[in-house]
Amino acid sequence: MRRLLAVAALVGSAMIAPTAVGAVHAATTVSAPVATSTAGCAYRRDGQVWRCITPGAFCPAAAHGKYGYAKVTNKKYRCIKASGDIRWRWKPVR
Repeated sequence: MRRLLAVAALVGSAMIAPTAVGAVHAATTVSAPVATSTAGCAYRRDGQVWRCITPGAFCPAAAHGKYGYAKVTNKKYRCIKASGDIRWRWKPVR
């Protein structure tokens, strides 16, 4: 009898699981348009300028000394190696 109850519980939970997965999927589908605003911006070089950079992040060797624009604020940054820093980073232009 216990075995029968355990099997029934497993079968019942398996029947509920797809519904829960579908609900989770539906919730992520609804929130997807919110994330596309920043996802539409791709880190790339546009001539001598870089687009969609992340301020304070490390910059590639090709960007050393170049300017870039932040993906969220669109403010201007420059890839520099600050004193005491061992790597190049995107720093704000003053």
